[in-house]
Amino acid sequence: MDLTDGQLTALRNLGHKRDGESVAFINISDARQLTELGLAERTREGWDITPSGLSLLRSKPAD
Repeated sequence: MDLTDGQLTALRNLGHKRDGESVAFINISDARQLTELGLAERTREGWDITPSGLSLLRSKPAD
């Protein structure tokens, strides 16, 4: 699956958030698009990465 640079950045930030790291900013538009793709979900605390998103993130090379 091809993601825009912004979507990939948002997905990486959500991965960092999942790992307990501080995340300064997640672009709302990119997060919504990730939600539509099933890679993120909206929760009370904002957005969280889904298992599908985590799997895709792990398949991408690191920055």
